Amino acid sequence: MKRKTWVLAAAAVLVAAAAIGGVVVVSGSPDATPAAQEPPTSTVKVERGALAAMVSLDGTLTYRARSDGSPYSVINRAHGTYTELPEAGDKVSCGAVLYRVDDRPVLLLCGTLPVYRRLRGGDVGRDVRQLNRNLHQLGYDAHPRDDAFTSRTAAALRKLQHDKGLSVTGALRVDDAVVLPRPVRVSRVTGALGGSARSGAQVAQGTSDTLDVQVQLDASQQGEVKVGDHAQIMLPGLESVTGRVARLGRVAQAPAGQNANAGAATITAYISLDTPEKARGLDRAPVQVEIATRGVEGVLSVPVLALVGKSGGGFAVEVVRDGGRRELVAVKLGLFDTARGRVQVEGDLREGDPVVVPSL
Repeated sequence: MKRKTWVLAAAAVLVAAAAIGGVVVVSGSPDATPAAQEPPTSTVKVERGALAAMVSLDGTLTYRARSDGSPYSVINRAHGTYTELPEAGDKVSCGAVLYRVDDRPVLLLCGTLPVYRRLRGGDVGRDVRQLNRNLHQLGYDAHPRDDAFTSRTAAALRKLQHDKGLSVTGALRVDDAVVLPRPVRVSRVTGALGGSARSGAQVAQGTSDTLDVQVQLDASQQGEVKVGDHAQIMLPGLESVTGRVARLGRVAQAPAGQNANAGAATITAYISLDTPEKARGLDRAPVQVEIATRGVEGVLSVPVLALVGKSGGGFAVEVVRDGGRRELVAVKLGLFDTARGRVQVEGDLREGDPVVVPSL
């Protein structure tokens, strides 16, 4: 993991300027020199616009799951023998058959409350409302906000059971379905085809079908990165896509080992992609991430390489005035935009002024 700050950028400026012989001694020297005494120059314009500070990080492109990044667990409640299991990468929608035990389908229902009791006529509760909502969303005639198991619920459930090959009883058994928050993309199968199905055992793990990027923020970065910050992600193959910080983890994680300490703890930031279809086919892929953590608008800026150091401290830029006359102008530096290689400047400058840059 690496991080670029404007301080480092300023150091880079000095190194770059020294490397090209561009450090200028302003103190005790005239501020303007005749153009005829100068070699040919390369110039760029002073620009007015927006700049952004960036945090650079290594990240992982993967499928979104629980808030802590871990996958959903598919917990089996049926007894018997696994006769059909999904494969890693399979996508299972709400109401579809997830796997089979003794050739009996186990459905995926969507929600947050696991099936913990047999549901039948007369029952009332959040789990009944969840069942009604699933039936309604699957196209069956049930009221999505009704928390009572009515004759309407039973009729709708019987139709679902008939369509999916379940015993048509009009009641939902504990081992008829697994509840997960959303349609699932199977990431790992832990059950074995032909193996014993035991109640309470994990049979698979899954994620959502939505790709995002996860990065680890160290202590110094956790106050800089905020939800909504824009990001640039470099995918394998050097294709660049944009995204936005969607959420931040709530639990700090310290690295394992005897040398672990609180200062080394990180939290996870999750970045959604603006065009996830460009990253299809990639899972757990390493990516490079640039997060724009803050910015300024309507400011004057010059390329970082246009800066020259002053002997007494501070920086200046060399401006080409009318008639080719060069003038060193002291500038006060503001935000470094490391992604664009520009720096905010304040001084006796105007938008469009040509400033000297090294000929590379």
